[in-house]
Amino acid sequence: MTVFHRNETREPLPAHLKGGVIAIGNFDGVHRGHQSVLNRALEISKERDIPALVLTFEPHPRTVFRPETPVFRITPAPLKARILEAIGFNAVIEYPFDRGFSQRSPDDFIHGILKDWLGASEVVTGFDFHFGKNREGGPAFLMDAGHKYGFGVTLIDAFRDENAEVVSSSRIRELLKEGDVSEAAAQLGYRYTIEAEVIGGEKLGRELGFPTANMQLPPEAELAAGIYAVRFRLDDGKLHDAVASYGRRPTVIENGAPLLETYLFDFSGDLYGRTCSVSFFGHLRPELKFDGLEPLVEQIKRDEQEARALLAGVRPLGELDLKLCFV
Repeated sequence: MTVFHRNETREPLPAHLKGGVIAIGNFDGVHRGHQSVLNRALEISKERDIPALVLTFEPHPRTVFRPETPVFRITPAPLKARILEAIGFNAVIEYPFDRGFSQRSPDDFIHGILKDWLGASEVVTGFDFHFGKNREGGPAFLMDAGHKYGFGVTLIDAFRDENAEVVSSSRIRELLKEGDVSEAAAQLGYRYTIEAEVIGGEKLGRELGFPTANMQLPPEAELAAGIYAVRFRLDDGKLHDAVASYGRRPTVIENGAPLLETYLFDFSGDLYGRTCSVSFFGHLRPELKFDGLEPLVEQIKRDEQEARALLAGVRPLGELDLKLCFV
């Protein structure tokens, strides 16, 4: 998998990646709606035997325009690229998005990026994709540009779930804020996953008999505090069932910083400094403050039993979930 960080030097794209199908979008979450766009791009790629690329934008435009309230990213750039690789793309282009880029004309975007740099044969995107200064470029502009410059354009309608509701990143963010990781997974098509470096902690979990791998989520993350049944993937690919606590640890610390603490079942070893991932399978309970450590330990034991039972019965939601959270 190749990830390109496009810049103003206009370094040429490798010849074997030019002339491909370009799926365009921010794709935060790479959810089932996004997958309807991405899968069509892959179908065209196979039909024509040409490369399949994703053109996305970093950082998220909402964070650029409202830096005081950065968007809660479902899939930060490295994780998004890994998911796109699992789906089957040959390369991802993370185009820098800033206020200067947002002021470029739609024709500059078409001519400078899609035609000259990528040599696009086909562009696949959502039906409501807009681009360029003041969002002046839209579906009709893109279609006309395709006729002018010789590339095809495929527009994909909004994807609706089994309840006829549109699947969207904003909806999934709301579900995660509520701790509803099960419904978020139904919308994503795979279990919500975070990646982070394992950091040192107070080592209280080890003293209590439940050593944890500690991770800090980005400050804009808004996952609901609580206890979750999770699956922990080490950086060597090995998976472990686990139970995780996300929150401020009110029993032992007064108003501590939010921390994800994961107790891996049947594991011993040093994980400090390693970048690992945690996939969320179920919400067990909210975060609680206990009257001392003894009742906390008893509750952790019950949480472990519940998490083991839940994880023993899980099945993949589909091929992508299988790749990310089961093998």
